[in-house]
Amino acid sequence: MFTGIIEDVGSIAAIRKLTGRWEFVVRTGLNCREISEGDSIAVDGVCLTAVRIEEDAFAADASLETLTATTLKDKSTNDRVNLERAMRADSRFGGHMVMGHVDAIGHVSDIGRSGDSIRLEIEIPKEITSYVVRKGSVAIDGISLTVNDQHDSRFTLNVIPFSSSKTTIGSKHLGEQVNVETDIVARYVEKFVKSGNNQGLDLDFLYQYGYIKGR
Repeated sequence: MFTGIIEDVGSIAAIRKLTGRWEFVVRTGLNCREISEGDSIAVDGVCLTAVRIEEDAFAADASLETLTATTLKDKSTNDRVNLERAMRADSRFGGHMVMGHVDAIGHVSDIGRSGDSIRLEIEIPKEITSYVVRKGSVAIDGISLTVNDQHDSRFTLNVIPFSSSKTTIGSKHLGEQVNVETDIVARYVEKFVKSGNNQGLDLDFLYQYGYIKGR
């Protein structure tokens, strides 16, 4: 599990397109002596497994299914990527629960300013819109962010200067694709409510107390 708090912005040093998988070599400022083969590392929000460790880089494989479902298939050498190692049991929990399992590819539909922050509008497929709510959490390219507003298949984010400087989010351009992971809690709540074993917790209850919007 991850928290969406980016540890480093690395870069793609090499991409090897092998049969059934692509190997990404990622250069990083993280101490590679603290990374072991088999460790999980989120690369732009995609959970990958380190298969080889080098002095200042690690190699990780992405399956064809992962490539199809994420923006990794569009990466080129020297592209910058957000990196986060899997959370340790004794770590502080600074963001929100991020699994590293991308729900969909969205794209930047608008960019503006809000004071000294960047305002981004992201458009996502309609099938995941129910899991994105105003003031809820969402991971964009692995970055834990708060939804400022949401309407239909679009939602807005206010990105503060600190987040812009420590991640790739500040360099996004109009139309650029991004990996989107919705809050896993929303999916569990939906499954629980639909199961029928909820002892009074149902859609009416969630609507009444503001957990979900009008149906």
